Formats: sequence, structure tokens, C-alpha cells
Amino acid sequence: MTYCVGLFLQQGLVMLADTRTNAGVDNIATFSKMFTVTEPGERALCLLSSGNLAITQAVWNRLGEGVFLDGQRQTLLSVRSMFQAAQLVGAAIRAIYAADGPSLAAQKVGFTVSMMLGGQIAGGPMRLYLVYAAGNFIEATPDTPFLQIGEAKYGKPMLDRVLTHETGLVDGIKLCLISMDDTLRSNLSVGMPLDLLVYREGTARIGLQRRITENDPYFLSLRDSWSGQLRDIYGALPVPDWLPLDSTE
Repeated sequence: MTYCVGLFLQQGLVMLADTRTNAGVDNIATFSKMFTVTEPGERALCLLSSGNLAITQAVWNRLGEGVFLDGQRQTLLSVRSMFQAAQLVGAAIRAIYAADGPSLAAQKVGFTVSMMLGGQIAGGPMRLYLVYAAGNFIEATPDTPFLQIGEAKYGKPMLDRVLTHETGLVDGIKLCLISMDDTLRSNLSVGMPLDLLVYREGTARIGLQRRITENDPYFLSLRDSWSGQLRDIYGALPVPDWLPLDSTE
């Protein structure tokens, strides 16, 4: 399985993905689910993927070779806007479905894929999209400043409680890592290492791209600090005043 999260912040984007693929309890491997397309000063795009590995890799390769959009073969390096980039990802997904969907259905294998696309092309706004298996998509907004794909439920409560569009990039990194750690603790199909990308709005270049391993000192410190402070806060919560006296002991 997978967990990927993207934050759409006033200052920029924070995108994080795990790397575990799982085809059964005895067939676990590591594959990056983060792909980037950059032309410094002109465009910086990041694509996160979830679903059947063969499908997501096929979509990425199709994007590299080019997909017909508005009557022209285009790539993520040639589209003129982030909206067109999202359309192109959707068109690539539909092209793979047209080629492989019937064969997958015959084998009773579902066409499972979803992709998150974030970035900025010079002259246009920074945007963050979630593209579905049908090729349609939604966009993050200041009112809903994060998107998730894969095992989303475990890492969502922290983002719902704390994140706003005005959250800074540094705090956004911390929130993404905590959201991922909550998921790692609750679901064995999501695993290390992690791929982190940070993009600052208006720069048209990737500000940070980092592989976070199980031995990363900052991630270990954040994990221990978060767990310890949660235990402390839980212990300090007031006891319900409607409980019988002996229930509080």
C-alpha cells in the first residue's frame, strides 16, 4: 500500500511519500513513488503515486514519451500551465487504462491508481492536484490545504486539527512527518524510507529533496518527542466529573 501527503501552503508546497510496495506478506520491496520534472527558473513539478506499481510506472513512462492533449503530443516539460499538466496526467492514466484495462479485468485485477501533482510553471500560480483513476482531478485550496493518497485515514486527524494555509514551510514539514509516523505505526503496508520534497512559491525550482531513512536523527527525535508529549498530555487530561469515585483510581 502507500501513504502520500501534499500540503498547499501560502509559502509553498511540502510533499512526502513512503516507498513500500506490497504484493503479499512475503513480497515487500522499496520503490520511490516520487517523480520530479524540473527546468530551474521555468518550472518545478512533483508527482506522487499510489496504486498498482505496474500501472503507476506505466503512467510515468507514458508521460515521459508524450501524451496527446488538445491535438498535440505533449510532456510535463511542454505544457503551458499547471492545469494542463493535471490534464496531461489524467490523459496518461486514461491511455494506460485503454491499453491494459481489459487485460487486467480479465485477470480480475482492479485498475487502481491515483496521483498527486504539485508545482508551478513560470507565469502561473502554484497548484496542487489529486488525479483519480478516471483521469479527472480535484485541486487543493486555502480552505482545504492538503491532499492525501493511499492509506490516508491514520495521518489525517493531525492535519485536520493543526494545518492551515498560513502554516509555514518548516511547520509543514513537521506536520507531514508526524502524519506519516502515525501512519507507519498503524499500518504495516506503509514503510520507510521516505521521500520529502519542499518547494517555495515563486521560485520555479525545488528547494529541498531528501530521502529520510529509518536512522535519520531528526526523524527519530521527532518521533520520540511526539510520542512522549502525547503521553504527557494524555496523563494530564481531566477526569470526567460524572464518574464514580472508585472509577478514578
